[in-house]
Amino acid sequence: MAHSTTGTTTGNLRPIPILVYHQIDEAPPKGSPFRSLYVHPDAFARQMAWLNWLGYTGLSMSALQPYLSGERQGKVVGITFDDGYLNNLTHALPVLMRHGFSATCYAVSGLAGKTNSWDAQNGIAQTPLMSEAQMLQWVSGGQEIGSHTRHHVNLLDKDDVTCQVEIAGGKVDLEVAIDSPVSHFCYPYGRYEARHVAMVRAQGFVTATSTQRSRCHAGVNLLELPRVPVLRSTSLPMFWLKIATAYEDRRKK
Repeated sequence: MAHSTTGTTTGNLRPIPILVYHQIDEAPPKGSPFRSLYVHPDAFARQMAWLNWLGYTGLSMSALQPYLSGERQGKVVGITFDDGYLNNLTHALPVLMRHGFSATCYAVSGLAGKTNSWDAQNGIAQTPLMSEAQMLQWVSGGQEIGSHTRHHVNLLDKDDVTCQVEIAGGKVDLEVAIDSPVSHFCYPYGRYEARHVAMVRAQGFVTATSTQRSRCHAGVNLLELPRVPVLRSTSLPMFWLKIATAYEDRRKK
């Protein structure tokens, strides 16, 4: 089937969940901001084992793209990590490799080897991000790097020139860092407008993910893909509801 990187899916697409994680680590103390975005390594391991037991294959965005396009059919789940935390490498990579899964980690190129400084104003704990060398370890483990702009900016707050620099520059930086094409993008904070989608398209990105909640259905725009959040509070029964039923689809705004 012919496929356009800027088009939509066609055919009888089985609903495909794209999971979104942030930090795979012990949560900070109660009362800490955004504590919900931490998934304990043991919980992550159980979730991946359960996917495997249920017959799902966890895929990076490149591996998932033919399924999103309707070119392939199968019991698949996309796995994504936002921001590029070092704890993704230390805690998630061994689990992914154990099950033969692949995943996409959206890195903030201008802060490689630093911390999530964009969160500091909200009192969120500063956590190490993967360095360029560590991104290469991630890739050598069968995983993928995507782009999350250069500095994790809110695109809605920036003028078009700044947005272009953030979107294009992040891609170029990462391609140099890992010596491979970077074809997948994630909108920081999930905030964007049609003009930003056009910029992402112009840079040649194949897919772009958002924070819109839903599984992916036939007709979904590959540059505005919804995802399924996995949080600290996500129990295994809830995890199953999120991926195998219309639970998340009903939360689409």
